[in-house]
Amino acid sequence: MKNLSVLLKGEVDRLRKYHILAASLLVAFIWIGVMQLTEIDDVTGIFPLFLFLDATSMSMVLIGVSMFFEREENTLKAIFVSPVTKKEYISAKIIGNILSNMQTLVLLYLYAWIFKEININILTLVVYVILISIFHSLIGFLLAYHTKSFTELLTGMIMFMFVLLIPVVLEEVGIITVEWLRNVLYLLPTKAALLLLNSTSAMSTVKTWEVAYGVGYLILSSAVLLVFIRRGFEVFLAKESGI
Repeated sequence: MKNLSVLLKGEVDRLRKYHILAASLLVAFIWIGVMQLTEIDDVTGIFPLFLFLDATSMSMVLIGVSMFFEREENTLKAIFVSPVTKKEYISAKIIGNILSNMQTLVLLYLYAWIFKEININILTLVVYVILISIFHSLIGFLLAYHTKSFTELLTGMIMFMFVLLIPVVLEEVGIITVEWLRNVLYLLPTKAALLLLNSTSAMSTVKTWEVAYGVGYLILSSAVLLVFIRRGFEVFLAKESGI
């Protein structure tokens, strides 16, 4: 537990040092600006979409960029010879991501509550954001494992967004309407994530089976990803340490 707290503090300090938390904060204010510009009084229907974009894309970015800077600082070499376990290292990064996502959630909700109208189950929303953040943090680990440069890292993130993120957003805003294609989207983890967030809205039309599908999909896929992340950790660490 002591190692975890030290790692978490170091993770937060690193996110601050390289202005990653500031960038996350900036993105949150961009979403606030978009909500303001829409001139919609009741943002209940669109609020989950902003959280979806943040919890999916920013979770990957924070993990990937953080690990890239650790490479540059040779921090990974120090970890290799320290008593820190891979469980503690992975947990610290995921918790740091969750804190960043919670920052965005709090800011957006406070804005909507004070300046707009919103009717949403906030406690359930927090649980779902945490679940989504964990899954996409693990995706961030995979990207970091298999990329050697910042350019490759960004390319991997962009590919993820084009294949798994953008189609779900296009369906949500009504651009994708073909029934068979909409059904295919249920294969994507991002579809499961957006369904969960939408289900917290008072205007939700999400069915009970879709909520169960979303929860089950993200939990099971996160468990599978975690197995691969843990197995690949020593190989990644040894490679980065030059051993």
